[in-house]
Amino acid sequence: MQSEYMLEMNHITKHFYGVKALSDVSLKIKPGEIHALVGENGAGKSTLMKILSGAYQKDGGQIIVNGEEAKILSPRDAKDLGLAVIYQEFMLAPDLTVAENIFIDNLAASGKFINWKDLKTKAKQQLIKLGFDDIDPGTRVGSLSVAYQQVIEICKCLTRNSRVLVLDEPTAVLTFSEIEKLFSVIQQLKNQGVSIIYISHRLEEVFELCDSVTVLKDGKYVDTVPVSTINKNDLVSMMIGREITQLFPTRDARIGKEILKVEDLKAGKSVCGVSFSIREGEIVGFSGLVGSGRTETMRALFGVDNVDSGKVTYFGEEILFKNPKQAIEHGFGLLPEDRKKQGLLLSQSIRMNTTLASMKKVKNMFDIINHKKEKAYVKELLASIATKYSSTEENANSLSGGNQQKIALAKWLAADCRCVVFDEPTRGVDVGAKTEIYKIMNTLAENGVGIIMISSEMTEIIGMCDRAVVMRHGTVAGEVDRSNLTEQSLIKFAMGV
Repeated sequence: MQSEYMLEMNHITKHFYGVKALSDVSLKIKPGEIHALVGENGAGKSTLMKILSGAYQKDGGQIIVNGEEAKILSPRDAKDLGLAVIYQEFMLAPDLTVAENIFIDNLAASGKFINWKDLKTKAKQQLIKLGFDDIDPGTRVGSLSVAYQQVIEICKCLTRNSRVLVLDEPTAVLTFSEIEKLFSVIQQLKNQGVSIIYISHRLEEVFELCDSVTVLKDGKYVDTVPVSTINKNDLVSMMIGREITQLFPTRDARIGKEILKVEDLKAGKSVCGVSFSIREGEIVGFSGLVGSGRTETMRALFGVDNVDSGKVTYFGEEILFKNPKQAIEHGFGLLPEDRKKQGLLLSQSIRMNTTLASMKKVKNMFDIINHKKEKAYVKELLASIATKYSSTEENANSLSGGNQQKIALAKWLAADCRCVVFDEPTRGVDVGAKTEIYKIMNTLAENGVGIIMISSEMTEIIGMCDRAVVMRHGTVAGEVDRSNLTEQSLIKFAMGV
């Protein structure tokens, strides 16, 4: 007799150094079901999925796959059981090709030697199934955009005929058109009987795509309900234990004089003549498709990438920052979109990461760091943005994704920037933390700081910004003021309509 559930995780517990990460957590997934797993950052979602994938071993509880108890002691055990997990952090070999990554554990399927032509053909077939036939199987993965790397991860799992597929924030780096393609693929898999565990902080996706939702909070099971029986407000209340009356808080900022003016900026192939300006107390959104040149423009301004030509006026001074150090000295900050590779030193302490851009604040007259003063300052700053951590001496890689983002943000709060770029500031962050980040941005604006916010979420641009600059193919396609900020106006410029 076939089991009612494809996967059961019953009464799972897990400890780390005496701290309970999971306490009596259960999750049951039916065949062909799209099941959302939600909760605040640090709720235990990733830990539970790492137990399922074999990356961690449970301390207690039971895992049943298709009616039979399973012992998952390694990632190989999970693969053999038809369990596949796509994490937020990609598991790709950047120096290998697309085809090699997709078939990384089965390169020579037909014998001792690799049939390169056959490998590329099969990879192309997988890409076409996903609707991404524009990706060349012979391209080196490291040269692809983050969005396309996500597609390769999905392809890699689909080739293993997985019965249970876990998607951890799969749309965080995709545009709306790419999300539609992904949703189409997920529906195809559902129709084929594949069970999908869908982890996302974008609650609108949960209601659009999923059949059921399980909520975790503080490492404990809260409830499982059909999506059709609950609304967004109730789900948020289950997740955070309180109601959020206003996702986008009101701001009382006086928009002052122009502090940054960029004229015909050109940098490499991605920035092809960009012009815009920022004023004191203003939040300006940068919208557009992935690859439109938003991030590259800000990297060039911050001194990370070389500028080919153009004029930048910052607080009345014509200047092109030669490197990030010079930008920081002038009070210009950049919170990058990839916190793990660019925003943090993961193997270093929370304390060091927080004060990295503001060392002068914690040094004494002899230019030596006052560690007592530094720890006190870091604790006070992190408390103000509700960061969860055990000790300031913990490494940044010990934190959940959302708390890592708060550390990356705290670094720029400490630096007392006069103008700061937030590149996808709430990516991979839960709904409660999003509101906290929005409040921080509003406070900065009210103190006269000019803010540039790059976001792929149009609702975020509309809810937070005084106006929006829309980019397309490395240039400014249009600008939308507050009174006309709608999804339709942003899409129109982004698509070149």
